[in-house]
Formats: sequence, structure tokens, C-alpha cells
Amino acid sequence: MKSIVAILASALVVMSGCASQDTNPPSNLQSTASTSKGFSLPAYQQTRLDNGLTVYLMPDAEVPLVNVKAVIRAGAVNDTNPGLADMTAASLSFGAGERSKQDIEQAVDFVGASIDAYAGLEGTVVESSFLKQNDALILPIIADMVIDPSFDAQEFEKAKNRKKAALQQAKESPRAVINQYFMASMYGQHPYGNAIAGEVNRIDDINVSLLRAFHQGFYQPQNSAIVVTGDFDSNTMLAQITQLFGSWKNEADINQPELSGGLKTLNSNQVLLVDKPDARETTFLIGGVGVAKDNPDSVGLSVINTVLGGRFTSWLNDELRVNSGLTYGARSAFVSNGESGVFRISTFTATATTKEAIDLALSTYQRLWSKGLDQATLDSAKAYVKGQFPPRYETAAQRGAFLANMYLYGYDEGYINDFEAKVNALTLENANQLIAKYFPKDNYQFVLIGKADDIRDLAKSYGEVTEVSIATSGFAR
Repeated sequence: MKSIVAILASALVVMSGCASQDTNPPSNLQSTASTSKGFSLPAYQQTRLDNGLTVYLMPDAEVPLVNVKAVIRAGAVNDTNPGLADMTAASLSFGAGERSKQDIEQAVDFVGASIDAYAGLEGTVVESSFLKQNDALILPIIADMVIDPSFDAQEFEKAKNRKKAALQQAKESPRAVINQYFMASMYGQHPYGNAIAGEVNRIDDINVSLLRAFHQGFYQPQNSAIVVTGDFDSNTMLAQITQLFGSWKNEADINQPELSGGLKTLNSNQVLLVDKPDARETTFLIGGVGVAKDNPDSVGLSVINTVLGGRFTSWLNDELRVNSGLTYGARSAFVSNGESGVFRISTFTATATTKEAIDLALSTYQRLWSKGLDQATLDSAKAYVKGQFPPRYETAAQRGAFLANMYLYGYDEGYINDFEAKVNALTLENANQLIAKYFPKDNYQFVLIGKADDIRDLAKSYGEVTEVSIATSGFAR
């Protein structure tokens, strides 16, 4: 049965730019508002508690819901064992404070709220959405999960078994795992190559002691933020957060990895062939070095990529799906992290048409240089991305996710506030300069998942081949 929160969220839409604001925000809060034209981030307040915890508040009374995100700067890049950050996040709900796992589940379900915890590559999020009148019930649960999880050993063993089964099952779907093979191939031993969900043959190495050590090392107020959006009074909410989180102590120095250096050098075409003997199709990624999240040209790159492979009517989708019928869909994307990123082209095709599909993807990609963009194509892409952008941030929950990423990656609201102006300012000359500067032209990294006996020889035509078995290997690094 859908929760009350889910029903309300699907039935009511928060219109962008209509967030209500307190007439007298707390004096110790920094108020940030946009004065730019076009779509912009509503005003929000930011403060830091005495223990170093950062707090973002963005009230919006359009829907009687409150959305909370606790953000911790710790993810798979901090793993000492594959999947440690992910398993730590998953275990936060196995009991916290004086509550058992069952107590938490019953309390949350009774009021139709939701609580989830998950880790990404560079951060962990504990998030909840609930009706405004239930803040006194849900906020303490969030605080206990973040500050005082019990890491129940019996529940953790059950979770490990579920995790191993899920990881094994994922190998049956190449599209579910190919990105991790690609990231491992691109980054090698760099932390960005770490598998967020872990590796099936390493999950048993994780124990409760490791969870506790990871929690103690990274779940600290100086390394965390609380983001609240939705229907609340800022003064009251800040008081609640201060009461719940203000006594949280910093236990140790934060040992963050160096992410800007030590990146793998790509100096030739490389092919990772992942053998899946029962496969009837080949799933493949082709890519290279991309850009970090704070790259000043990221908006322009999103416009250009829209033409190449960022929408249904893109060059790649037209050629590989519409014109040739080789696949059901082909896409390209810049995928950015805090200090680095990748560019990738992705699709799948029948085993017999693997070479035809790869060659067509490469020749279509080469149109960026051989043909370039024309004004009509650029104008169409600019109109498309401007139309698609506001819906990504129209709800309070979506704007809360943006504030969480602001904290995690260190950028500011300019990404939203200046987006339309940057799109409008992109000229044909600028676009072609960005193509020459950022889209990789050589040293491609290929990942092919399929029946190796049928595609081994053609794989050699694209670069030096490394072959692994999907059934028995971890992610090749």
C-alpha cells in the first residue's frame, strides 16, 4: 500500500519559484536568494552549529510535507573493503538509540512516512519524507540512525546474505553491472574505481566491527550536513535540529582520500571483454576522460551531448535504433564526480551485429568533428535542455537533493541560477571549441559484455583485450 507521503507527493506538484519564506529568519542564519532572471533556486538559509554540523533550511508551504536529508561525506571512495560504505548505510536502520529495527519500521509505517539510507561514490545520505505534523516522531529517529546506530549483528548477517544474492543476480543483467566494469577499467586502483555495491566474493569480509569503525571515522558533525525542505517554520526547525544534533561529538580526524591525483593515464585503446557464455546480445560502453562536477563548461557540454546522445532524437539513437534497427536505444553522457569524470557511449545489440553496432556508434560519434553542429541543431538542443531543466527542481524534495549535492561537492546555487543564461550564451563557435576540448578523440576504453567465443576476435580490432568471466571474477582493475 502506498504511504500517505507517496500519495501526496504524486498528487500535488510544487511549482518552481513559489517557496514561502519566514518573515523573520533566525539571526544566526545566512539567507541566500537569487536575483537572476529565469528559473532560479528559491531562497534558503544556511548555518553551522557549534560542533561543525552544517544546516540548510528551505521552507515551502505548498505541500504539507517535510523532506530531510542527512548527508555524510563518506562513500565508496572511503571503502577499505568493497561495499563497506554501502553496508554501513544499509545497517543504520537495524536499530538505533533505544529503538529496534522493528520499532523503527512500525513507527515510520504507522504515519505513512519513509526513511531510507544509502551510499554513493562520495557520500552517504539518510533521507526521510513525512507529513509536517509528524516531525517530533521522525526527526529523533533520523538523529538516532545517524548518531547512534546499534548495528545489530543478526540483522546484519541477514543483510549480507541478501546483498550477496542481489549482487549475484545483477550479473544476469549486463546493463546492471557494465557501468562498474567501465569505472574500474577507467580508474584502475584509484578510489573512483571502487564498486559502490561491493563485490559478491568480498561481502563476507565485512563484519560489524568494520561497520562501527567506518561509522566512527566518518559519521561526524564536522563531516555532515542536515538539509530540510518543505512545510516548516525555520526558527522551530532549527531549534529541533540543534536539540537533536547539537550534542553530537567529533570523535577523530577525518581521513579523506586524495581524489584529485593518482588518476589512471589512458594512452591507448583498451578493451575489457567480460565473458557471459549464455548471452545472446552484446552490451557495450565506449568512453574516455570526462569532466569534474565543478567544470565551468558543464552546461555547454550538456547542450552538445543532447545532440549526440542525450535525447530520443539524438544522432546516436537515430542511427542505431531508428535507421538501422540495431538496438532499442543508444545514449551518451558525461558522468561527473567531485574531482574527475568520464564520458561514455552506451548501448546493446544482438551478438551477430556487435561489430556493426560498435562501428556505427564510433562513426556517429566522429560526426562531432567531421561535420560539427549547425545553428539549427544547436538552437534545437538549447531549447530542449532549457525545457527539461526546471522540472528537475520543481519539488521541495528535488531542491533538497540539490542542496545536499552543494554540500557534498562544494559548488553553489549558481549551477541552477545561471543555467539558462549559460545556455543562451552558447554560440556555435563556442560549441565547436568545447567539442575539440572535451570530447575524447582517442585512447578509448571499451567494455563488452557478451559471449566471448563469438566476439573475441572482433574485440581485438578495437584495442588491447583483457578478458574476464562475469561468473567468477570481481570488477577488473
